[in-house]
Amino acid sequence: MTLPDLRPASGPLGASPAGLLAVAVEAGPAGPVPGPDALALAAELGVDLGAHLSAEKAKGEPGEVHALPVFGRRADTTTVFLVGVGKPDAPAHALRRAGAALARRAAKAGGELATSVPAGLDAEHLGAFAEGLLLASYTFSTTAPKKDATPLTAVHLHGVGKGKSSGAALDRARTHVTAVVLARDLANEPSLDKTPAWLAKQAQAAAKRSGLACEVVEPAELERRGFGGILGVGSGAGPARGPRFIRLDHTPSGRAAKRPHVVLVGKGITFDTGGLSLKPNEGMAAMKTDMSGGAAVIAVLQAAASTGLPVRLTGLVAAAENMPSGTAMRPGDVLRHYGGRTVEVLNTDAEGRLVLADALAYAAKEIKPDYVVDIATLTGAIGIALGKRTGGLFASDDALADALLAAADRAGEPLWRMPLVEDYRADLDSPIADLKNIGGRFSGGAITAALFLREFAGDVAWAHLDIASAARSDSDDDERTKGATGYVVRTLLCWLETLAAR
Repeated sequence: MTLPDLRPASGPLGASPAGLLAVAVEAGPAGPVPGPDALALAAELGVDLGAHLSAEKAKGEPGEVHALPVFGRRADTTTVFLVGVGKPDAPAHALRRAGAALARRAAKAGGELATSVPAGLDAEHLGAFAEGLLLASYTFSTTAPKKDATPLTAVHLHGVGKGKSSGAALDRARTHVTAVVLARDLANEPSLDKTPAWLAKQAQAAAKRSGLACEVVEPAELERRGFGGILGVGSGAGPARGPRFIRLDHTPSGRAAKRPHVVLVGKGITFDTGGLSLKPNEGMAAMKTDMSGGAAVIAVLQAAASTGLPVRLTGLVAAAENMPSGTAMRPGDVLRHYGGRTVEVLNTDAEGRLVLADALAYAAKEIKPDYVVDIATLTGAIGIALGKRTGGLFASDDALADALLAAADRAGEPLWRMPLVEDYRADLDSPIADLKNIGGRFSGGAITAALFLREFAGDVAWAHLDIASAARSDSDDDERTKGATGYVVRTLLCWLETLAAR
C-alpha cells in the first residue's frame, strides 16, 4: 500500500492549505489544554475550542479525538480535529496512540491533514507520533480501491523544528513503518498464492531492492543437506507447494564487520491446517499469518540493508505449508533434523518448532553467531498466558533478554519474559528418539516449546519470541490494524540500532 506522505511544515497551522487541521490537546491539571496554534486558529475560524472541549467532556487523554466541523470561514478547511496527547510527561507510546487515533479519524474524510505537534516534543516522542500516524493509515486489500475512496494522502507536521534530531526522528519513523508494512503485506497475503516458493521470491525481491545476499534452498537440496524438519512438515503439500529454506545476509564493511553477528530465525509456515492432527475450521481462519515470524525477518533484513545499519546480520526463514495428505507426516513418525538430532512427532500441529529446529541447528553449526533470536507464531498457550497485546520472550542469556525488553519498551511492542522451567525439560524425552515435539504432563505449552527450541540453538546467546497472539489483531486498535500486525519488527530494529551504536 501507499502510506501518506509525511512532511515537516513551516509557518502557522492556519496557513496550511490542507482541508483537515488538527491541534494537540494536553491533559492539564485543571482540564484539557489546547496546544500550539490553537488560539490563533480558533480566532481565524471563529470557533470556541474551549466550549467545544467542554461540551465533549474532553480530558486530553492519549488517543481521544473530537471533530469540530468548520463552515464558511475558509473554503479549503472542512474539519478541525482536537487530539488528546496526554500529560506533558506522558511516555512516547501515548504519542504513538494519539497519532494512530488521529490518522483513523482523518482517513474517514481523506485528503491532506495538517497538524501541530505538542510544544517541546523531543525526537523520541516526535518519532512515536509519526509512527502512529503512518501505522494506523495501513490498509490491505486484494482488490482495487473503491472509486469513492479518499485515503489520507499527506500529513503536514507543523512545529517540529528544523534541527537534525527532528529530521532523523521522522526518517527513522518512516524506515520502521516501511518495514512493518512489508511484514504486514507478506502475512496478509492469502495463502492461495502464498506458497513457500512465493515467499522465497518475496525475499529475493527484498534482497534485490536493498542489496542483501540471498540463497534459497529447494526441496531436493533440502533433502541432500539433511533438513528433515522442514521436509517433514512440508511433505503433505505436494511438489507445487514444496518447502524452502531462505537465507539473507547483510554484511557491512569496515569496523561494522567486527561487531557482533546476529542471526534472526523466522517461522515461515505459509498455511497451517495442523496436518493430520487437523485443526477445526475456526482454528484455521487466521493461518495465512502463521508465517509472521518469517515476514518479520525479511522486513528487518531489508530495513537494515537499506539504511546501511552497521551490524552483521543474517536472516533465516524456514518455509513450509502444513497440509494433510497421503504423503504427510504422521503422529509417531521420527524426523532427522539438520545436524542429525532426531524427533518423534506426536502432534503434527506442533510443526513450527520442527522447521525452526532445522534453522537453529543450521545457525549453530554453519554460522556460529554471537546472538540468535527466533520469531514465531508458535503456541496458543502464550495467548492464554499473556493475552493478545503482549509477546512472550524466552532467553538463555540475561543480558540479551534485558536488551530485547528495553527495545520492546521503546517500540511500544510489549514483551514479557517467561521462564525456562528446567523441571519441564524431561517431558520432551522420547523412548525412540532424541526428543519428542510436545510435552503434556506439566502443561505450560509455551514453555515446553521454548525448551524444545533451546535444544537446537547450541551454546550461543539465544532468545525466542513467541508472538502467536500479538502477531494478529481482530480489529483496528491504536497503531495495530486488523489482520497481521507486523509485531516485533520495530522491536528488533530498535535492538539492532542499539548494537550498532556500541
